[in-house]
Amino acid sequence: DSSRIMEDTKNNKRPRSSGDSESNAPSKTKASKVRRVKGPARDKGDKRKIIVVLQKAALETVKTKKGYELVSADSHKSILTKLKKDISEYRPDIVHQCLLTLLDSPLNKAGLLKIYIETRNNQIIDVHPSLRIPRTFNRFAGLMVQLLHKMKIRAVGTSDVLMKMIKRPMTAHLPAGCIKIGTSNKGKLVDLDEYVPTISPDSRPIVFVVGAMAHGQATVDWEEECIAVSQYALSGSVALGRMMNAFERYWGIL
Repeated sequence: DSSRIMEDTKNNKRPRSSGDSESNAPSKTKASKVRRVKGPARDKGDKRKIIVVLQKAALETVKTKKGYELVSADSHKSILTKLKKDISEYRPDIVHQCLLTLLDSPLNKAGLLKIYIETRNNQIIDVHPSLRIPRTFNRFAGLMVQLLHKMKIRAVGTSDVLMKMIKRPMTAHLPAGCIKIGTSNKGKLVDLDEYVPTISPDSRPIVFVVGAMAHGQATVDWEEECIAVSQYALSGSVALGRMMNAFERYWGIL
């Protein structure tokens, strides 16, 4: 059935048709070539690290007459309606917005940020800090289709892996001694400038769980506390911007 939604490469098994070259991409959507942006060298004893887990990301593929495409509410409304899916849940553009905010942040450029994505289908994506994400959504969509079918994305002209699918559980990839913090507009309201010093970011990694979906809450059973960064409901991208700015101010990153 050409309109059947495909799951995100179940159980991390590589499809038989997959390869590592961009020329074998399963979608006719033009995937942007990805380049690596070199970051600064850090002292090995530096324990500062902010880890962001983007939760419930809507990253699924669908087979159409044009090939495989990233499912989105804007482009595949008729298919989703036919399959009786909640159209509002298919918003991969939210993930794109969040990644642009995070990867472009001075905190990331200073080498102090790490990003993971957990999809609605319980797949985990490891995002390298040096990834330069495509600026436009169409190119981003092509890149995600390539990743979901081939399990990894390499930098142009090198063997460096910039995005890859990794095994569950998420907690297996978090550093020992880190503090795990959920975010929600129903969490404990905090002033970030006052809150950041209380969680000892100089001596241990800090993990934040942030929703990358249109509605609902990003809840995991391993978070230690849940905070709200504003008295208002914010988009994931705006909330992440506020969080990154707070740590940049705390560490004097201009």
